[in-house]
Amino acid sequence: MKQLAEKIKPYLKLLRVGNLAFLAVLLYVMEKWVAYPLLHIETFPELMPWWVLLLLIISVVCIAAGGYVINDYFDVKIDRINRPDDMVVTRVVSRDAAMRWFQVLTIVGVAAGLAVSWWAKSWNLLFIYVVIPGLLWFYSASYKRILMLGNLTVAFISALVPLLVAMANAEYLSYVYSESLVYTPIIGILYTWLGGFALFSFLLTWAREIVKDVEDIEGDREMECRTIPIVWGENVTKIIVSVILFGVMSLITYLTWYVLPFPSEWSSLLFRFSVFGLLTPLACTIVLLWFARTTREYHTVQQVLKFVMFIGTMFGYVIYINLMA
Repeated sequence: MKQLAEKIKPYLKLLRVGNLAFLAVLLYVMEKWVAYPLLHIETFPELMPWWVLLLLIISVVCIAAGGYVINDYFDVKIDRINRPDDMVVTRVVSRDAAMRWFQVLTIVGVAAGLAVSWWAKSWNLLFIYVVIPGLLWFYSASYKRILMLGNLTVAFISALVPLLVAMANAEYLSYVYSESLVYTPIIGILYTWLGGFALFSFLLTWAREIVKDVEDIEGDREMECRTIPIVWGENVTKIIVSVILFGVMSLITYLTWYVLPFPSEWSSLLFRFSVFGLLTPLACTIVLLWFARTTREYHTVQQVLKFVMFIGTMFGYVIYINLMA
């Protein structure tokens, strides 16, 4: 059993299984804890059958896994410098095999996405599922080496994940209830709430990708990448990340006390979740960022940011509890 685990471990690293599990949880939370209660209070039945949600999860997970594989395919030279002991492509999996993995995972993901698009009767979803794999390819091949463009590309793709749930439900609503939708704001409500999660996903992913560039600065410099820490230096990079995180904290504070239709008193779940689950970890992240000097310390910062993103996803439970009460 131990030998089997040792053989599987490199493949789990290649596919970033932890990240894929997070994507699956995110999609489930967006549908069951956010979209469903919003439909419920507007007197619509739950729209997405379990098999459509499963296909949606499979589509995103497979396309993302393919993106991780093709990223390692193009990053062989950089990874030999930054993380030689963790390399999988060329050490465990040949480059030809990695390319086949990318192709198979992408085909499976796009096929599942096309099935979701067919259910929702949505050309917009179809377009997204055709474009995203190409975007991941060009990101790995060239965009990540261009100043800001690589970071923003990953942040944009990350923001699309919760928006896929909003789009699938909204497009199916438009197909089934086309005439009666003029009497309800449900589509706007879906895009507003799930768009909020997409905005936070965009900002936190953007910050995390910039921190990762500091972590990978040696290999990126050797390959003549024009990342923010290489072009502008570490101190400017820390200022940019801090501004993004302060912006996220300001948005959370504003939403908690002035916008969300939930109680914001000290005793409320919303208040405690915002302060202890989001604002405090984000403040700690900024402190850790400014004290970071080594690669290991920057890695810790971006792992903390990943944890904050997971906690932010669980905000869906706050929405569920308050809307279904």
